Amino acid sequence: MTRYEGKKGGIVPDAAIPTPMYDASCRRCVRLARFLDEVRTAYPTYRCLPVAPFGDAAARLVIVGLAPGMHGANATGRPFTGDFAGILLYETLHAYGYASSPLSRTIDDPLTLVDCRITNSVKCLPPENKPTPAEVKMCNDYLAADLATLAPGGVLLALGRIAHEAALVALGLRRSEYVFAHRARHVLPTGTVLFDSYHCSRYNTNTGRLTPAMFRAVFDDIAIELGRERSRP
Repeated sequence: MTRYEGKKGGIVPDAAIPTPMYDASCRRCVRLARFLDEVRTAYPTYRCLPVAPFGDAAARLVIVGLAPGMHGANATGRPFTGDFAGILLYETLHAYGYASSPLSRTIDDPLTLVDCRITNSVKCLPPENKPTPAEVKMCNDYLAADLATLAPGGVLLALGRIAHEAALVALGLRRSEYVFAHRARHVLPTGTVLFDSYHCSRYNTNTGRLTPAMFRAVFDDIAIELGRERSRP
């Protein structure tokens, strides 16, 4: 395993680091690497490694989240699997024909995604679910490698402002030219269309900032964009 250690728990950049979509041994962000070590000690059965993208390699819809949750993706190793946020996300993906099941509880379940892939702006669990801007930046080449596989005419869905901005940086675009707003639609120079939604987090759904109807409205827009029909009314 390659370690990237630095003073004061900082981040050590390395121009020679390759840029695959995912690296299970990545420890570039010292704060995150040490936090994963601590969590692994407290929860020995948890995976506590960077979480890989999940879904269809040829997907026309790529969903960009924030980072793994402590007792969800960090435990299971699959985005939004076991997370509270995954309840609304996978229910909606199933309703629109992207997921084989409305539930995603363990990595051993038979869930598959069709024409959809889920990735995160930051691949490792951050303390208090809050990655630093430097950590988002350090992880951005992984996101860029993932988004580079999206075919022309594809759609990105950013869950939250951080994911929105991370996706723009990964695509080499100015954040100031594409303002985040729930249900916003941005046509990018590549022809890709970026949709925004509030994150389907416990806080947002419990406070009513994001309701199931609001979330479905975004997926209605995406279905029109991709020429898809919902699998059920």
